[in-house]
Amino acid sequence: MSAEQASWLRLTLVPGVGGEGQRQLLKAFGGPSEVFAAPPSALRGVLGGGLVERLLTHDCAAEIDSARAWAAQPGNHLLTLADAAYPQALLTAADPPVLLYAKGCITLLNRPAFAIVGSRNGTKQGEMNAESFAATLARAGLTIVSGLAAGIDAAAHRGALQETASTIAVIGTGIDRIYPASNEALARDIAARGVVVSEFSLGTPPIANNFPRRNRLIAGLTRGCLVVEAARQSGSLITARLAAEIGRDVFAIPGSIHSPQSKGCHALIKQGAKLVESAQDILEELRWENIVNPATLPSVPEAESDPVLVALGRDPCDLDTLATRSGLAPESLLAQLLPLELDGRVAQLPGGRYQRLN
Repeated sequence: MSAEQASWLRLTLVPGVGGEGQRQLLKAFGGPSEVFAAPPSALRGVLGGGLVERLLTHDCAAEIDSARAWAAQPGNHLLTLADAAYPQALLTAADPPVLLYAKGCITLLNRPAFAIVGSRNGTKQGEMNAESFAATLARAGLTIVSGLAAGIDAAAHRGALQETASTIAVIGTGIDRIYPASNEALARDIAARGVVVSEFSLGTPPIANNFPRRNRLIAGLTRGCLVVEAARQSGSLITARLAAEIGRDVFAIPGSIHSPQSKGCHALIKQGAKLVESAQDILEELRWENIVNPATLPSVPEAESDPVLVALGRDPCDLDTLATRSGLAPESLLAQLLPLELDGRVAQLPGGRYQRLN
């Protein structure tokens, strides 16, 4: 990690400054290194005196070291507002994060995307609809964005993983923590064939107030948002509202007038969301019309399509370390390494180490 990256991290780790304060400081001084080199009197012209003292004295060395170790692992990325790989769609949305933690194929962050969200307590039919819509839209070349929640979100991710355009999971915890725990295997699949994104520092637990913040990123990354099922107080309605506020198209699937899980969707339709019965309705409304041929999309690199290869990286690695990185038991890992060896993609080295060959 460069000194400049460490400065970006330091800026985002100071409690109380917040995204707006961080961006104001960058606007005033040019970059995080210049912010920390500025005299306190100049900083007070942007922030209040108490925040300036905290900015200059807060000790976040341990957190920076943790982030440095995390970023050194294969497939892990820190993206700042100054990076070309930072998702450009967020720059037109409200409150773009100064720094993002991303795990997986970051090229997806700048491909055309569409959000599918809904209830954590979705019906079986709702989950089938989410998975089907996601697969069809991804087949048409739209990367599917959702929040890795149980129910509709998880189904949307599963559907998108069937196609090349794949999926983006925006989470409301630190990227090293998955919530709910039942989606840990799904999160590993997304990191291998899509990308997981968070604006929250490592170790951040699931805190209720962070999920609406996550929702603004789901809305901002996309060209439109589909709500599959939602009760009247569902968090997915927040995503839909935020999407509408920044000019994204909002869609909803109608349901039974007797189902609590349809009440939110019906409310959205009354407020102007577009009623849809098929994924083709969305494509036509977006004037997408399958103009992107998935066969012409850049494929996710092979190293990012196999979780064992992702964990292995480019350097020789022993089995215990590989088991820790991948989260697999050694016996399961050996079973997956064998076909990779037979395919000529992995070689076993002296000392029980393994190395990727291509």
